[in-house]
Amino acid sequence: MSKTFEPSGEWAPELEELARRRAQVQAMGGAEALAKFKATGRMNARERIEHLLDEGSFREYGQIAGKGHYSREGAFERLDPTNAITGTGRIAGRKVALHVDDFSIRAGSSEATIADKWIHIERMAHQLRIPLIRLVDSAGGSVKLLMQIGGTKIPEYPSWPANALLETVPVVSVALGACVGQGAVKVLSSHFSVMVRDQAQVMAAGPHVVQQAYGQTIDKNDLGGYKVHRKSALVHNEAVDEADALQQVRRFLSYLPRSVFHLAPSMEATDDSLRVEDWLKDAIPRDRRKIYDPRRILQAVLDQDSFFEIGRWQGGSVITGLARLMGKPVGVIANDPKVQGGAMTLQAAHKMERHVRLCSQFGLPVVNFVDQPGNQTGLEAELAGTLLGATRVGEALHACESPWVSIIVRRCFGMAGALHAPKYGEALNLRFAWPSARWGSIPIEGGVMAAHKAEIEAAPDPAAKRAELEAFYLNMTSPFRTAEKFGILDIIDPRETRAILCDWIEDAWERVRTDRLAHA
Repeated sequence: MSKTFEPSGEWAPELEELARRRAQVQAMGGAEALAKFKATGRMNARERIEHLLDEGSFREYGQIAGKGHYSREGAFERLDPTNAITGTGRIAGRKVALHVDDFSIRAGSSEATIADKWIHIERMAHQLRIPLIRLVDSAGGSVKLLMQIGGTKIPEYPSWPANALLETVPVVSVALGACVGQGAVKVLSSHFSVMVRDQAQVMAAGPHVVQQAYGQTIDKNDLGGYKVHRKSALVHNEAVDEADALQQVRRFLSYLPRSVFHLAPSMEATDDSLRVEDWLKDAIPRDRRKIYDPRRILQAVLDQDSFFEIGRWQGGSVITGLARLMGKPVGVIANDPKVQGGAMTLQAAHKMERHVRLCSQFGLPVVNFVDQPGNQTGLEAELAGTLLGATRVGEALHACESPWVSIIVRRCFGMAGALHAPKYGEALNLRFAWPSARWGSIPIEGGVMAAHKAEIEAAPDPAAKRAELEAFYLNMTSPFRTAEKFGILDIIDPRETRAILCDWIEDAWERVRTDRLAHA
């Protein structure tokens, strides 16, 4: 934040004009517009910046860009500021770039701003290799633009290649209101996005356009609110309010490096590597039809309170997030048997694919807690194209450069089971298993019925016969038999998991560090 000086000296008139222009910019859309916005319970654009960044760290660029008004003699009278605020600041001392929509000025319309301004901050983030944060609150285009330009124009996006930005630095977007058209694109073109419940909407066009085009009357939240994107998976996370959304941004970036050329921030270890939670020995029920809470396992094994979940409400059969081991950031994947039995659904595949790509791109080692029964089956799964989603997971794994460790806690079956880790190139997947683990081409329960259907149905007690056959095959699938042939690195007591992972992260982190140095 710039220090304020009193206009004086030989250039006092110009310095006074600069001060007047800056004051008008700080007034944003004016007292009436700001009061109306505040009455909705929301922060204005500059309050959001103050809430997000370290105190006093914001340096604004293009501050006095806008439309100037002059007298007939050419003297400056007033400035209508642009509704895009850009600049840099710090989060926990680390530099970030910002592009913030000011809804108090023409509803944050993307067509009523100066595109060069936000293109510049994106190019700056790319060239200086600093994360970019977009606070999006934009109503998109407006027919009122026709009056300003006296005609129409062919739709296009600025020539700046956003993919170059996404390939280089972390990009985070927050949906804080109605994000329509280009506003929606800004939210979606990111590595992490979050929207405020019942306040933000992300959509191609608003209810009025939908009503005119399709004769369908629909509320904006029903059209593009958080409940919609729980299903669409277009937006990663949701927040209860603006403060929560901005805190999620701060937390997400705390695990990510400044760019692909940097190492992610490591913290001093505050959790004992030898910490043991005894209940882990019984975390997996012996009855294979019973479920358990995988998030509780994650909390017990990872650094305490370090797990940050991404995409909680989407593709729920797989859990993805970021965490720390001995203070070092890692990507986390785990199956959740409470949702679709943990099977690979289309949404789960999409979720896992993008998380693998995120971790690989930014040099985060990956820990995968595997309980995979296989791909989702049935007509619904086939119509959705689930196998294509699983194939894309395989492609992401093939390209993954992250050090990887898999802890097989229960099941690892079929094609989806095979996708528990990279297997090609230089990728080395360290695999450990709990005694509760089982693997193969097909789960025992379904496989026994498929292979012995006639025998089971002809038995005096079909249920008892089926149980007998399942017990027989289950003994054959003991993980100890695989370990005898060194088909798995080791079978471990669940209580040993944290110590093993904390030992692994030391070497995994050194591999990432030297890779970053080699490519610098």
